[in-house]
Amino acid sequence: MNPDTIFGKIVAGEVPADKVYETDNVLAFRDLQPQAPVHVLVIPKKPYQTAAELAAAEPALIGELIAAAHEVATAAGIAETGYRLVVNTGKDANQTVDHLHVHVIGGRAMSWPPG
Repeated sequence: MNPDTIFGKIVAGEVPADKVYETDNVLAFRDLQPQAPVHVLVIPKKPYQTAAELAAAEPALIGELIAAAHEVATAAGIAETGYRLVVNTGKDANQTVDHLHVHVIGGRAMSWPPG
């Protein structure tokens, strides 16, 4: 676990973020480079690098992340029309921050494959 990532600094209050949802364990904030009208990142406050790492240490927190993602989608008005959840894990998946994060993307029609 590495608390020195940009997301760890956001959790610590060292870097500002446009927060849209927060609990004791989870934080959600708008992506700085949105790929759709709604693009929010949902993170565990503890700095787990991957979903597998989190699942091994605190499996219930995976459920909290997904529930938070749905809350974000509901608040953004995209829960009924649809949204995409994306978790990039590792270099080949283009994970650019070594802190687990779930992208909540919506507000427009999505295509498949994504690209």
